[in-house]
Amino acid sequence: MAFNAQTVDDMFKIMVERLGKIVPEAELRYKAELAVEVNRLKQEKNAVILGHNYMEPALYYSVPDYTGDSLGLAREAARTDKDIIVFCGVRFMAETAKILNPEKTVLLPSPKGGCSLAESITAADVRELRKQYPGVPVVTYVNTYADVKAESDICCTSGNAKQVVESFNDQTIIFLPDEFMAKNIAKETGKQIILPTKNPAKLKNSGEGVEYRMIGWSGKCEVHEKFTVEDIINVRRQFPDVVVLAHLECKPEVIDAADYSGSTTGMIKYVETTQAPRYLLLTECSMGDNIAAANPHKEMLRLCSIRCPHMNEITLEQTRDSLLYNRYVIDVPEDIRRRAKQAVDRMIAIG
Repeated sequence: MAFNAQTVDDMFKIMVERLGKIVPEAELRYKAELAVEVNRLKQEKNAVILGHNYMEPALYYSVPDYTGDSLGLAREAARTDKDIIVFCGVRFMAETAKILNPEKTVLLPSPKGGCSLAESITAADVRELRKQYPGVPVVTYVNTYADVKAESDICCTSGNAKQVVESFNDQTIIFLPDEFMAKNIAKETGKQIILPTKNPAKLKNSGEGVEYRMIGWSGKCEVHEKFTVEDIINVRRQFPDVVVLAHLECKPEVIDAADYSGSTTGMIKYVETTQAPRYLLLTECSMGDNIAAANPHKEMLRLCSIRCPHMNEITLEQTRDSLLYNRYVIDVPEDIRRRAKQAVDRMIAIG
């Protein structure tokens, strides 16, 4: 939630109080000037700013009207009455906001805002999978571009992936594109999984004789795939009482070695309620800074820090320029938007 400060001095004081142990004061003075300007432009242009949990702390705690994970921000995008939506996140998130708000201007502060997961699969790939496995519904992780969502039956986030998969009961599904999340969800739900890009085995079509219940893909998050079991072992050796939290995009063996796994929102809630003396987050490191700022009396270990290069493109300077120059405008062709919206609406409805 944006800080309610009208002057640079007031904004600076608030930012130092919240972020003084996270960001140097000299940097916060400069960031405070930008934040006040962004908030002024936001009011003048009747805009709402959505900030993903992976935004840098000085941005995350100063200008967004709403912060959260992909699912929470999609909900906010769906119900906003503002004329302009500025999405401080990556492109697929801004596309989702446009899918839900075709009549509104959606701006992405970065000209690219890529994502290794979103770029790991194309709409043509999904169509080919449908040909290979006719009649099998497609569940697509929200970390995909609009044209991929348009080829899907329903989207999901890390926060509701398990519920979405379980909504199909015993039916076989195609789960795209995150390989590790597919394996983790398959384990949680008791489904077997095949990866067509790695395993040439074919799906049987004979009712109870279906051999596999989930068909995955080989996409990976370039941040979460870097965490290893060795990281956890090394940290536990130094701090035996640490609680380890891992995002569902991590490798299955990392999830098994952690104490908790879930979405970004789930990790935030866990830290808020845990009585553990210290914790380690295996996720994007700016989110770790944001959690540490919100929980100053709990010790976060900073021994496994990896920054998403795409989220790192979004800065306060670019957010200001996005509003100042009305850039970069996100457009989704209407035929794609309409079909993608069905999949996104189903995701939001499941919650």
